[in-house]
Amino acid sequence: MITEVDPKVLCLGYPIYNSSLDDLPFKSKLLVNTINQYSYCIAEEDIEFKKALLGSDVILPDGIGITLAAKWLNGDSLKKIAGADFHEFQLKRLNENHGSCFYLGASSETLSKIEKRLQIDYPNIRFGSYAPPFKPQFTEKDSLNMIEAVNNFAPDVLFVGMTAPKQEKWTYTNKAELNAQIICSIGAVFDFYAGTIERPSKVWRDLGLEWLGRLIKEPKRMYKRYIYYGLIYVKCIMKAKFYPTYRVNREVR
Repeated sequence: MITEVDPKVLCLGYPIYNSSLDDLPFKSKLLVNTINQYSYCIAEEDIEFKKALLGSDVILPDGIGITLAAKWLNGDSLKKIAGADFHEFQLKRLNENHGSCFYLGASSETLSKIEKRLQIDYPNIRFGSYAPPFKPQFTEKDSLNMIEAVNNFAPDVLFVGMTAPKQEKWTYTNKAELNAQIICSIGAVFDFYAGTIERPSKVWRDLGLEWLGRLIKEPKRMYKRYIYYGLIYVKCIMKAKFYPTYRVNREVR
């Protein structure tokens, strides 16, 4: 799917959003996902995940690895937009407009913490949530229950946090059935906002080292994501730079 949202730049075969969040269109069922070096590498191994990412209306550059690749490979300047930045932007907008949001994912305990914080930070927002079963793959009945919970609430924005690539695959597969204006997969943002996991400070983020901050805080869990797949990602962009025939396009092979 070629996104209708402009402007965008093509990086490593993905049309990446290249503007301010203020410029995002507000149309029915805008599917928003993010891409970073880890999700790029996983998508190269998982064809269904790649289809889901390419089926997005908007792909946000969530990682210094993507912004540097766009600059080095194509000379394009991209500003990193993390899932947490998109989440904050939408909450401010919804609070101003007395809108609604629904959180699909995480545990009931985490969702309760999110609700309590929202009541303080954004009191004008109508809140709904659903904690799906914790399992590698959902059954048809699981998905029907999740869709019903969302549609009964009919949110302006649906936040989905079930880790990648499960969340992206699920939203892509079920987009047509979901009654929400904006659908976005934001993963760890649920834990950041609930306070169950601390996001690296703004100093780290401004330096482009948010990944390092997370690695230092959770070395065992983040080692493979940032070190192992980091090296694979470097290999991919080196091939894309020096072997033009390797450059992928947006078509899924």
